[in-house]
Amino acid sequence: MPELPEVETTVRGLARFLDGERIVRVAVNRLDLRRPFPPDLVQVLTGAKVVGLSRRAKYGLVHTDREQTMIFHLGMSGRWRIDPESLGKHDHLVIETAGHAFALNDARRFGSVDLVATNSLPSWPQFAAMGPEPLGSGLTPQHLKSALTGRKQAIKLLLLDQRIVAGLGNIYVCEALFRAGISPRKAGGRVTRPALERLVPAIRDVLNESITDGGSTLRDYARPDGELGYFATRFDVYGREGQVCRRCGQAIKRSVQGGRSTWYCPACQK
Repeated sequence: MPELPEVETTVRGLARFLDGERIVRVAVNRLDLRRPFPPDLVQVLTGAKVVGLSRRAKYGLVHTDREQTMIFHLGMSGRWRIDPESLGKHDHLVIETAGHAFALNDARRFGSVDLVATNSLPSWPQFAAMGPEPLGSGLTPQHLKSALTGRKQAIKLLLLDQRIVAGLGNIYVCEALFRAGISPRKAGGRVTRPALERLVPAIRDVLNESITDGGSTLRDYARPDGELGYFATRFDVYGREGQVCRRCGQAIKRSVQGGRSTWYCPACQK
């Protein structure tokens, strides 16, 4: 599944060609993805001017001058293609401006597209209960300390809870916990303040580095320009079971938490 850096990379790639442009044509090539396309999507977007693009957690937002925002989620395999040579059977939504075409391609159809009044975005159900953005000023050691106090659940699982931090996924939680030297199995309430003061910058650093690298190409993900993200070549622990830890030389281990794999170094993470 494309995670926060992949979505941020996608939004930035789209913004280069779409921000400030007027949409001249919209084509919906099937009725639904994970859920139906908004019935008024074509009517609202056709003729609208794009006045900005942004991201919330793992959602991309396309804001228009009609005070409506199109929200997209890439699901498991979704990606935007800019100026494709030809349209394929998985290009389910196509948006055109005077100069470019943008095709939302989603082979597995686990993605989604929604249309929400721009002034209602904070109260949209998927956003209303979300915690702070990990790259924003709201994520602080104090926020995490307050959210984790008394919690017996493992810190790895708590960081994946979107109510605590918005947009963190499995890859970047594993990598950030390694950089901060925190065991993914430690109870959230037992993580010390000094450890949280290491964790917050570790989260930001690993996300920013991945954004700079264009994301992590796993299975179907590619940037809108067709290029592949290459942060995966620099993983310290994710997917490296049995390989040597670059910091201490011991073998990376894998365990299962909440039905998902966790990779960690048993020597470096306490």
